Amino acid sequence: MTFPTGGTAAAFLAFALVITVGAQALAQTPAQTPVQTPTEATPLSADNEFYALRGPAEAGDAQAQFALANHYFDGRGAAQDYGQAVTWYLYKSALRYYHLAANKGYAQAEYNLGAMYQSGLGVKRDDKQAFEWFRKAADQNHPEAENEVGYSYRCGCGVGRDYAQALNWYRRAADHGNSNAETNLGFMAEKGWGQPQSYDEAFSWYYKAADHGNAGAMDNIGFNFQNGVGVAVDFAKAWSWLYRAALLGSGSAENQIGWMYRHGQGVTQDDAIAVWWYRLADAQGISDADLNLRDVCNDHEQRGDELCDLAVPVHDLALELVQRRTTIKDLRAKIASLETDALQDDMHANHLANIGTDSPHAKDNVVGRGLTKFFDALGRAAGTPSRLLAPKAREDAARLREQLAQLESLEQSAANVPAP
Repeated sequence: MTFPTGGTAAAFLAFALVITVGAQALAQTPAQTPVQTPTEATPLSADNEFYALRGPAEAGDAQAQFALANHYFDGRGAAQDYGQAVTWYLYKSALRYYHLAANKGYAQAEYNLGAMYQSGLGVKRDDKQAFEWFRKAADQNHPEAENEVGYSYRCGCGVGRDYAQALNWYRRAADHGNSNAETNLGFMAEKGWGQPQSYDEAFSWYYKAADHGNAGAMDNIGFNFQNGVGVAVDFAKAWSWLYRAALLGSGSAENQIGWMYRHGQGVTQDDAIAVWWYRLADAQGISDADLNLRDVCNDHEQRGDELCDLAVPVHDLALELVQRRTTIKDLRAKIASLETDALQDDMHANHLANIGTDSPHAKDNVVGRGLTKFFDALGRAAGTPSRLLAPKAREDAARLREQLAQLESLEQSAANVPAP
């Protein structure tokens, strides 16, 4: 069973200087998903300056980040990588603009800075700094920040653990409409943290959050009905709530539905359907789903059949709906990636086309203007591959948009169909 947290997700797109960070409460599952740590990159043959920049850049030094971006852009000391260059340029820009806005008391910027320090995105992870920035935004009634302050007190992250303070901040965030805070209040009531344990209060908060569309709350309700936590076991209700959470993208709910099909909990036992649900959850990084998938596949392998190898097709309406929503989500991500690639290619081509004009050594005299034109011409020639790649990326994005439109049309048609 995992604890709801105040974890954040953040994404940088080219020229976007505002990060939208949303807290998401995690639902309860049989085992806690391990924290993912980045793998160490294989060192490149590079000059000392490049290596000297990485540490300060990763620790949040804006000047080092800008210099490192230049190295990636020019391919000095590292393989040329425009995606990395844009990323480091944007870290520098985001930090600078967030600090400017935060220092003027802009709550969203304060919250975004807190999220960056909490996740270690573009800066060295620092729970104390994260708490301080979240608290500044929370003092201005920023609901997501209030929830994060509550979580900081709940886990003792960046501040001493204090369940009473956690409850106060969660309640304040809930009063301002934050459904993650409502879910967290339910979980604290279920665990009896800072208050007498009360399943009635826990379910009251979970239902309120679920009414507000919170997948984590739906997941918790479904899990509790599935396992008889605070209520009598009711597989029908469990499946219904887990399915609703799965439709909203909950990987842990997908895993639990797979478990129900694997063991025939309120549904006809069907390993083929279980495998598909496990695969959906596994694709979202749910470690329990990976273990469950291995278990069912090994079992069938020992029997001599090829259930997993053949990816046996199944006809299950609920599964089809969730798969379609997953595909829609994936298509949107691919389209955004292609558009970003096209933008980066255009940026690179434009940079090369003006390499002489933008040079700090350009001079306004006959020789200088001649050299400027010469280098601009060389740059335009060198930038031709990137100029050709951009339309191809946009063409691929347009093709995916057509697929997306078809799936979204099916999704709209299914909106009025009762849930299976």
